[in-house]
Amino acid sequence: MLEVNSVNKSYGKRHVLTDFSMSAEQGEIIGLVGENGAGKSTLLKILATLSKPDSGELYLNGKPYKKYFKAHRTVIGYVPQDIAIWEDLTVIENMKFFQKLSPAKKSVHELKTLLNDIQLDRHDTKVSKLSGGMKRKLNLAISLINNPEFLLLDEPTAGIDLKSRIEIGEFLKTHAKNNDTLIIYTSHDMNEIKDLCDRVVIIGKDSFYKDLLAEYIK
Repeated sequence: MLEVNSVNKSYGKRHVLTDFSMSAEQGEIIGLVGENGAGKSTLLKILATLSKPDSGELYLNGKPYKKYFKAHRTVIGYVPQDIAIWEDLTVIENMKFFQKLSPAKKSVHELKTLLNDIQLDRHDTKVSKLSGGMKRKLNLAISLINNPEFLLLDEPTAGIDLKSRIEIGEFLKTHAKNNDTLIIYTSHDMNEIKDLCDRVVIIGKDSFYKDLLAEYIK
């Protein structure tokens, strides 16, 4: 379970997060929506232990981030907006490289099974030869190597084809259910949010998304 209580974050004089609170349970897929600059990416970085709030408290499974910072990091998977993989390596070489950095040790067979589950079977193809959708799938697969209990996805389907977007969505719904994984997912596509997420959390003060969400849940 995740608890976020009155979190604040500023960069200089610019307030990005102001008294933000939310909670979520294992197995849920939470859609995080808001206008550009509302703080979605900032919040995900804080939840991923890559940044610290100015104030406020965060708890994962009842344990505070401040005290269990390193322990929480081992059970969190994070996919940033930018694709972070090695273009000159093959798909499986990327998986093997990032597996060495993971606390969970997986065999090559297990890594290939994970890739196949996400419908990425071009194991020996160089990343530079892959489509944008396949690169997004590989980025996601890398985040799952450590068997995360908590998965943070920052616009993981941005700029990819509809087929890959649907395949990623179906994979995530099955993965969350079968592994009791808590997923927080950002997207500007409300159709995608509606199809994938169990519920939505709105971040920021702009009323546009609140009004839009009201239309979707009628």
